[in-house]
Amino acid sequence: MRRLRTLSEDECYVRLYGGWDPTVTLVQVEPRQSRHDSAVSGEDLRREFEARIDARVEELVADLDAAGLEAEAAA
Repeated sequence: MRRLRTLSEDECYVRLYGGWDPTVTLVQVEPRQSRHDSAVSGEDLRREFEARIDARVEELVADLDAAGLEAEAAA
């Protein structure tokens, strides 16, 4: 089914519940503004986090390689 226009919240409520209950009140919530302006975006944080994870993986691989070489030398 193709809609010709977007339904409002009021129209959706009436279609779902078949009428309007006088005890129900619709409120509109304004988006919150951040308390502090941040110079770092979410994307920057994600990239930095991935870089740190990659560095830890590389460090662990290097430690495992070193432990393997020490085990071979001791044998």
